[in-house]
Amino acid sequence: MIDFRLDDEYDALRKTVQDFAQNEVAPVIGGFYEREEFPYALVAKMGEMGLFGLPFAEEFGGMGGDYFALCLALEELARVDSSVAITLEAGVSLGAMPIYRFGTEEQKRRWLPALCSGEALGAFGLTEPGGGSDAGATRTTAKLVDGEWVINGSKSFITNSGTDITRLVTVTAVTGQKPDGRKEISAIILPSGTDGFAVAPKYSKVGWNASDTHELSFSDCRVPEENLLGERGRGYAQFLSILDEGRVAIAALSVGLAQGCVDECLRYVGEREAFGHKIGAYQAIQFKIADMEMRTHTARLAYYAAASKMLRGEPFKKEAAIAKLTASNAAMDNSREATQIFGGYGFMNEFPVGRFYRDAKILEIGEGTSEVQRMLIARELGLR
Repeated sequence: MIDFRLDDEYDALRKTVQDFAQNEVAPVIGGFYEREEFPYALVAKMGEMGLFGLPFAEEFGGMGGDYFALCLALEELARVDSSVAITLEAGVSLGAMPIYRFGTEEQKRRWLPALCSGEALGAFGLTEPGGGSDAGATRTTAKLVDGEWVINGSKSFITNSGTDITRLVTVTAVTGQKPDGRKEISAIILPSGTDGFAVAPKYSKVGWNASDTHELSFSDCRVPEENLLGERGRGYAQFLSILDEGRVAIAALSVGLAQGCVDECLRYVGEREAFGHKIGAYQAIQFKIADMEMRTHTARLAYYAAASKMLRGEPFKKEAAIAKLTASNAAMDNSREATQIFGGYGFMNEFPVGRFYRDAKILEIGEGTSEVQRMLIARELGLR
């Protein structure tokens, strides 16, 4: 029997986050967005609610839930604002999850409690200024000298990397050469405040303006040898698996934005009048909103399917790519249509749909571009 209904525990979580998003995030986030200010108080509240610890074991300060619970929370947050949602997504799936998946017992006990509580944020240093989608072209290096890793290089577009509560960045770096001549890439935990670790001024971004994003540089940063995360030479493979999970989370976030566009349009067309009628009475508007709802529904089913395979421990790379591609397309299309329905008001920052439009584009780029998703799907189908 196939049943797409959420069980009571999942549904209770969804409703709790929905209430928080509608009553605490929605009234204030526009101001943070226009000021390009990180919403520390909202992040602290999410920490108190246990959202940063959702998929982690209780022994490390987590809530003992699973990754699908995180996805449900992301969807509800993104229905209102994507900056808050991406702060949670990156903090969990990119900041804490690598340590949870690949860390030693000591690393987990040192770092995870603060990350799970939301008192601290972790970041994921993969992308480099000249690399983009070609993560294998890593130039950052880490050399083992007298029991310490000496790290040199830079990373770009790193979320949660420069806040007052950022505690660490896990960076991928070239640590040697494999027998076949390819780069040996490893992952190393780099605590904030390490000598030689510099955080550039925040980017001026098109969207996600209330989230934190910086370029990072490393000049002879020294950390203990035991800061190696996982197996030496497996850093690239480890983070590819982390990205598969992250794509399901980004799909959920994209669905939230797409649904938020439907929510806002339904509210608006019931109030706005043109030519003597509410504009929701015109079939042209009805068809636009019907298409928006269809895209959202389809994208939600795609990420539910990917999450289902992930939780069962089955291969889900293709499903994750399909979900991310489908949902990011839905978010982009819905935000464009919502802005059109709102007309001139849609072009004003005071209305959420304008913010949604600005936020949607990065969903087709971050954690694997749409082109990369198509490449992954084709490969999973045996096309090489």
